[in-house]
Amino acid sequence: MPRHLVDVGRREPGLSLFGRHYGQPFGIGPTGFAGLFRPGADMTLARTAKSSNIPFVLSGASVASPEIVAAEASGRLWYHLYAAKDAKISADLMRRIADAGVEVLVLTVDNPVPAKRERDIRNGFALPLKLKPAILLEALTHPAWIVDYFRSGGLPTMGSWQRYAPAGANPAKVGQFFRTQSPSIQTWEDLKRFRQQWQGRLVLKGIQHPEDAARARAEGVDGIIVSNHGGKAYDMLPIPLFSLAAIKAAVGKSMPVMFDGGIRRGSDILIARALGADFVFVGRATLYGVVAGGQVGADRAVSILADEVDRGLAMIGCPSIADLDINWLTPALPSLSDRPLPA
Repeated sequence: MPRHLVDVGRREPGLSLFGRHYGQPFGIGPTGFAGLFRPGADMTLARTAKSSNIPFVLSGASVASPEIVAAEASGRLWYHLYAAKDAKISADLMRRIADAGVEVLVLTVDNPVPAKRERDIRNGFALPLKLKPAILLEALTHPAWIVDYFRSGGLPTMGSWQRYAPAGANPAKVGQFFRTQSPSIQTWEDLKRFRQQWQGRLVLKGIQHPEDAARARAEGVDGIIVSNHGGKAYDMLPIPLFSLAAIKAAVGKSMPVMFDGGIRRGSDILIARALGADFVFVGRATLYGVVAGGQVGADRAVSILADEVDRGLAMIGCPSIADLDINWLTPALPSLSDRPLPA
């Protein structure tokens, strides 16, 4: 519900999170295999995060290694961990990212078994990557893409996982190894191990139940991301936006409650904030930007969202996004079924 006759000449969209002040209320979420669609996409997104002063969560299924990307992000890199079935691999990944200066570990908990992704099945996209005839024909219609990949060394591999695959493994074999190790079924007991091994901030991604959120806090987790894995893992899961207010009520201000899923416009970010999100992450918006336009495209995607957030704050009469909460939402109007029928 907007408030007018308010001085909105100066607006503050930034928020503080884990001891760092960011320039926007949103960051770049993890999108696996971004570097497959455009060479160097992970580093490009890291540079966008640096110039925009927002966090970037590097996917555990990224093409680039976390060490290389961390150097581009200058302290704004978070790492999204797909826990391995071999606990030694997970432990070494945590050591590597800590050595690279990553301060926030995002542990995915909503993908215990391989998902049946019907679009991937229809498109023939699977791990290990295979150059099927249909894919080759499609690639031939994009000669610039082919040239870029020859220049960058050919078919991309998985930077986080390459060193754990058998010696001499090609990109396809690395992908196959990743698929044998992830996803792994995790329990609250496993979470205790991760908490002991990781000394930085620990965030759980994929929480959707208020009781799970409360228990995560009790187990020493520093924050959660309310998410359903972009709706790709299981189409019967609830829309995360509908779970947000209840989860926020369950944990209050005891830890940050973040959100991702379906963010396409700045107004979506404002709505998520009003429903209780302390921070928001976008995935497809920045992925589409970097794939279509490289550095210019990634920067443009962030600037569009930032502009829409800024205009939205002015339009609703809220100069600082830190003041935006559930009290700004319009109360639900009675439905026709609630009204008495005329006599």
